[in-house]
Amino acid sequence: MDICIKSGSPDKQRTACVIVGVYEARKLSFAAALIDRAANGYLSDVLKCGDMEGKLGSTLLLHAVPNTLCDRVMLVGLGKELEFQAKEYREVIRASVKSLAKTSASEAVSYLSEITIKKHNVEWMIEQATVATLDVMYRFDRFKSKIDDSLCALRKLTLTVSRRTDLAVGVKGLARGLAIASGMRFAKDMGNLPGNICTPTYLAESAREMATQLGAEAEILGESEIRALGMGAFLSVSQGSDEPPYLIVLKHYGAKDKQVRPVVLIGKGITFDTGGISLKPGEAMDEMKFDMCGAAAVLGAFRAVAEMKLPINLVAIVPACENMPSGHAIKPGDIVTSMSGQTIEILDTDAEGRLILCDALTYAERFTPAAVIDVATLTGACIVALGHVLSGLFSNHDALARELLEAGEVVGDRAWHMPLNEEYHEQLQSPFADMVNFGGRPAGSITAACFLSRYAKAYDWAHLDIAGTATRTGKDKGATGRPVPLLVQFLQARANPALAKVVRRKSG
Repeated sequence: MDICIKSGSPDKQRTACVIVGVYEARKLSFAAALIDRAANGYLSDVLKCGDMEGKLGSTLLLHAVPNTLCDRVMLVGLGKELEFQAKEYREVIRASVKSLAKTSASEAVSYLSEITIKKHNVEWMIEQATVATLDVMYRFDRFKSKIDDSLCALRKLTLTVSRRTDLAVGVKGLARGLAIASGMRFAKDMGNLPGNICTPTYLAESAREMATQLGAEAEILGESEIRALGMGAFLSVSQGSDEPPYLIVLKHYGAKDKQVRPVVLIGKGITFDTGGISLKPGEAMDEMKFDMCGAAAVLGAFRAVAEMKLPINLVAIVPACENMPSGHAIKPGDIVTSMSGQTIEILDTDAEGRLILCDALTYAERFTPAAVIDVATLTGACIVALGHVLSGLFSNHDALARELLEAGEVVGDRAWHMPLNEEYHEQLQSPFADMVNFGGRPAGSITAACFLSRYAKAYDWAHLDIAGTATRTGKDKGATGRPVPLLVQFLQARANPALAKVVRRKSG
């Protein structure tokens, strides 16, 4: 679908549908008021009949509105005017696109992007509208034998700005929004692929192909190279599978000085997780194809950054393998040696994500990183703690944690700062090795993060547990593309030091 930017009066738009807003108490937005004036109070009369009261996210489709050039006018409820903020804005954009998709309109002009929200400029409004629109329009039908083309006729959406002088910044916001949406689409596609297609080999080849398209550097390390690095923890997970493991490394040198310390993103790439010898229950095991959504998000964020040509040095690292039960699989009670030299007693082979991540965290040291962020569908305990709303955020550096939290707030991809108190490390003690890989059920997401923190002492580090936010269940089952927006916003702030300073000052 094409998205473009323009400026102009809503009653003059020759299109299939014009979209305008209505606040509660039947108060028209500025664009809606212009149409109402041209139509001699037609919208006001409709509202007086009680067909719409402006409730947030509600819609009403009107045909043949007098003295307009469009076929339809869609009224979208904005809720209470004083409460209309960023969250509500994204909600009404999504509601308008969902409603529009149910019509036969092939094009539309939306004036919702002109609504004023304190602390957010035109560029942000257009960016967020673009991301929300393409998120709603996403479909994964690659394996459908018949594709229903009637699901949505919409082919073009125009987002408006109130002044012609805003067109240039609107175009910038559109470009950013398209790049973020592209990264999210990549992450969702990878996550939604079945495990028999998206193997570690497929993931590595897809990453290499993406890097070639974007002019980035790619280095794909195979099993022999991983073994030469001493990544015993990583290899202990992959040894039960017939699929070979890969360490995927992508590099984007966007800063003027390539010697500037990069930000490193690490994504958990378990393309299918059976639990290994500690076998998972059969119910919903199909969803374990999503256990590489951390890797997908990191690669998606990398894609967005490269498409935007952000002036930042960025490295993406993905340890990719399967966790399978076999005669070669690692067993509870086994002891392995990580790349760092620390030894790990395996208590639970289903606590495998931290085993591949710990070696990737050690590998990241060679880049002398400015910061390292790992992203993983790591623990069911994080879902118990935070549900499917917030990602769990752990960090050894409070300033880094604040940057990530604030980035999430800006784009509505929120996280919650979780503790890493020293007392939790006691659950990782082993009588036979330096540590165990599983600290038991109490505080499961925290002890998993504590485990990772032992491999991240050389730099500022944060861990995002996205077990609850990477996917949706039920009738809308599938990958969400989170936390691509959070990561890209964080990297945008890092690439623009002035913006980063503003963010830190606001955080107090």
